[in-house]
Amino acid sequence: MAHDCGRLTACLMSVFSQTVQSHKPRFIALHFQEVGGKDYMVNMGHAENFFCNIESNEEMRDFDRVCTYVDNHFKNVDSFTALGSMYFIHKSLKNIYQYDFNVKDFKAVSGQNKYVGSLDEVTTVEKEKFLKNFWPDVSVCVWAGRGQGGLGCVGTNGGLDLVNVHLFHDASNLIACNASPSIYSDNRQKALRYVINRISDSSYTPLPFFLFGDFNFRLDTLSLVQNLSTSAVVQTVKKDSSNEVEKIICEQKDNDHKVLLHIETKIFAYLHQAVFTEDNGRAILKYDKEISAFHDVITEEDILFPPSYPYCEDYTKPTQYMNTRCPSWCDRILMSHTAQDIIHRVSHLATLCHPHFMD
Repeated sequence: MAHDCGRLTACLMSVFSQTVQSHKPRFIALHFQEVGGKDYMVNMGHAENFFCNIESNEEMRDFDRVCTYVDNHFKNVDSFTALGSMYFIHKSLKNIYQYDFNVKDFKAVSGQNKYVGSLDEVTTVEKEKFLKNFWPDVSVCVWAGRGQGGLGCVGTNGGLDLVNVHLFHDASNLIACNASPSIYSDNRQKALRYVINRISDSSYTPLPFFLFGDFNFRLDTLSLVQNLSTSAVVQTVKKDSSNEVEKIICEQKDNDHKVLLHIETKIFAYLHQAVFTEDNGRAILKYDKEISAFHDVITEEDILFPPSYPYCEDYTKPTQYMNTRCPSWCDRILMSHTAQDIIHRVSHLATLCHPHFMD
């Protein structure tokens, strides 16, 4: 396992280095969820080494200010979030500040700032774990940026809130098929609305904000399954001792009776996997509906990549999905409309400064 972890880390570092070389960013924000993985008590040490590898990467030599926050205090179950955030500031950027919640004012960022532990006593980040009444599972959220904690970038007379989020997952594929939207989708919506309201707290001046992490957004499973099984024979298998559905089997109507779709609590196996990857999954993008309830306050750039979950955990099969969940765009970068305006304004200025001439 440690050997595989080393190989995977090397692959990730290579891609990270290539990305920095290619884009030449002057500010880098990295958000991590489930630090240490599912078996975090055993693997937290590997995770900490991973953060050190990023910090010492040769491509980071010109980033002279770093802020790292890692919540690894898993013994404190009431506040443990397993989230990590890293922010790198290039030496060419001047006058960068972050909000200090203790003194309620901005302070200049300087040097290497690394906080690993519970983060409860760190004054430049605000961490919050969702209460258990957000059912079905306790999920987590770490706030980074003015308004809720972390870095406020004011090098251009403006500020940003940067928020690391991890929302509820779908505990059962079968329950997710019961309604549209599913009960899980409803609870994620409540949690995300709570996050947005916290950012917009009247105690602070509203700033453009970015929310990026694992939102666990899933496709409208009921509608998708109905579409995938229109030409199939659907069988519902129930447990002998109760009326509870145990599995859903969709078979093709031809003579082969090949299983087209097989669904159980933790099984989602579809015969034609290519639909999730061809043209970046555009054919199923219409079932990605969870963000639509928030278009009044948040937006995102066009999705031009295949579903981000659930990729195979075997590093030798990086483009293959597991047959555990319906592939979905769980990992997203969402933003306020004011934040998107900043992106497009900067992009427009870059185009003006780098004109293309044609003969």
